[in-house]
Amino acid sequence: MQVSPTLKRALAAPLLLLLVLWSLTLIVSQVLGGRLEAWNDQQLLSRAMRAVPHIDAARGTSEVQAALAGLAREEPLLAAVVCGEDGTMRAAEGDLPGDFTCREQLPHGLLSLKTADGTLVLVRDTSELAAHRRTVNGWLWGLFGIGAFLLAAATLVLERLIERKLLDDLRAEREELALDGQWTEARLRQLVSAQLRATEVTVVSNREPYIHTRNSQTGEVKVQHPASGVVTALEPVMRACGGTWVAHASGSADREHSDPKGRLRVPPGEEAYTLRRVWLTPEEEAGYYYGFSNEGLWPLCHLVHTRPDFKAEDFAKYRDVNARFADAVAEETKVKDPVILVQDYHFALLPKMLTDRMPHATVVTFWHIPWPSAERFGICPWRDELLEGALGASIVGFHTQQHCNNFLEACDRFLEARLDRESNAVVRRGRQTLVRPYPISVEWPNRWVQKSPPVDVCRKELRAELGFPEDTLLGVGVDRLDYTKGFEERVQAVERMLDRNPHLVGKFSFVQFAAPTRSSIPQYKALNDRLEALVEKVNAKFAQARVPPVKLLRAHHEPPAVFRAYRAADLCYVSSLHDGMNLVAKEFVAARDDEQGVLVLSSFTGAARELTEALVVNPYDLDEAADAMRTALEMKKSEQKGRMHAMRAQVKEFNVYRWAGRMLIDVVRQRRHARFSPLKLVSQAA
Repeated sequence: MQVSPTLKRALAAPLLLLLVLWSLTLIVSQVLGGRLEAWNDQQLLSRAMRAVPHIDAARGTSEVQAALAGLAREEPLLAAVVCGEDGTMRAAEGDLPGDFTCREQLPHGLLSLKTADGTLVLVRDTSELAAHRRTVNGWLWGLFGIGAFLLAAATLVLERLIERKLLDDLRAEREELALDGQWTEARLRQLVSAQLRATEVTVVSNREPYIHTRNSQTGEVKVQHPASGVVTALEPVMRACGGTWVAHASGSADREHSDPKGRLRVPPGEEAYTLRRVWLTPEEEAGYYYGFSNEGLWPLCHLVHTRPDFKAEDFAKYRDVNARFADAVAEETKVKDPVILVQDYHFALLPKMLTDRMPHATVVTFWHIPWPSAERFGICPWRDELLEGALGASIVGFHTQQHCNNFLEACDRFLEARLDRESNAVVRRGRQTLVRPYPISVEWPNRWVQKSPPVDVCRKELRAELGFPEDTLLGVGVDRLDYTKGFEERVQAVERMLDRNPHLVGKFSFVQFAAPTRSSIPQYKALNDRLEALVEKVNAKFAQARVPPVKLLRAHHEPPAVFRAYRAADLCYVSSLHDGMNLVAKEFVAARDDEQGVLVLSSFTGAARELTEALVVNPYDLDEAADAMRTALEMKKSEQKGRMHAMRAQVKEFNVYRWAGRMLIDVVRQRRHARFSPLKLVSQAA
């Protein structure tokens, strides 16, 4: 069986203890042997000192000989010798070695005492001392052997306990954290309740899920759902998990509908979780949101030929606002080890700020937009700080593996970090951050679909509102008014299709729902002006048609209206020039429970990797896009059904609850492994 790193760490301690025990036994044996010899020498010298006065008082050799005779008979002495100062032997008694001489340096191991006119030398028998030393060493090494045996037995027991614990953990993970089967709101709630019941789940995003806005004319306050993929994905997750959502307060009536700390329970009427609003000054919003986030990071991460604009004053506001949100999260956190889900490019610095404040927190940061190549990312003046901020998280998530690879490459190129390719992780300053792909999705079953009228009713109502005949073929697009969405290419493709298929003129109209956004940024204002001019040009070109080729609806539309449009359309065209995922494509699929309608999808979206039954096109290729829309309008209902059935099965299985569940499963595993300790296992076994 392969030894796991955890088992290796567990076995290292007993092996180290065994080495220490061996070293200690060796040292003690040497020390005790030396002490035994020293004690023996001291005893002999004490007895010899009693004979020295008699030797000094002797008047001749015979008297010296007599004094030595009694001394030489005492064990363990073999002989006693008196040497004169001139090196002559004055007297000797006992079994003297044949090579003994007083003239040379005395051999090592002999004892000597000074007398009045010479030296008393004692020749001893060392065999008994050696026997004593062997006895002591035998006892010591015998005790070492017993200790080693007991330690080995304890190690074996510990190894079995660890293996059993690891197997139990793996079995529990397979049973409790399995991804198999349908993920639902109830299953996600069960996962949180079973695995994270002792902690808190906090979401941080720039966009709030509910906005209170006051009509300047009537004074009426409405609650709006923002046109945001982040909100679309996370709101059903928070309804399932509960917890707290910390977000930027952007509504004109937000303050009066919150408590003094900016808290309120949402959704209205359900109160499933807490929304904590954070208010920013106009200067902070201009620098953090419109400045660095959307004039710097947004074009940096999207390959749409828009030059990023980096300003030091904007980044300073970005850093300050990230710190403001760190303060808000800390205020809302009641436990020492919360789970914090940080959303998107607005908060690249926040993960490190949070882990610096709360070392036991598990922070997951999810990047909803693409991560650029290392070469492109390298132009950002604050690239190192952004990477270090993201690496403060335990897990960094992206939509696709390619975005993960780009992030890993950037860490490898710009930071002193080690890449663990096997685990897809970055190790920096002893801290490991996992890098994982989590393809985002929409809720299933979708509550907006369940609340929508039947498809035939939706088709009739929408055409009536637009003033179109009931047999009009409709295309639909739903986007924020952003230059990454390919609005101009979309309108041009519609024009090209009508030019090449005159029989569709007056029978087809493309309805574009375009929610205004970031209108204070010059690129967005310019896009709006260009788009309006282009729509007017194309509609004027086909002015005699009974329906306009393009119907541009520049306003915010609530989910019921959007899903009614999905269900009423014959095709949906997603023409993003570069996108992380694009949930419009998945929303359209979820909305078509009649299994009709065709999705025309840009190949530059993350969704194109999953919804392979869509008509995937290059939005820059107007001919290809025009032909795909014509094909969609002429496609047989049986083929529509087959394609839509396959895509709906994909979205159903890989829904937003599975997306959140995968992240939270990784969170549970990270927290479980971080808490693992052999000492804890022993105490639990006891």
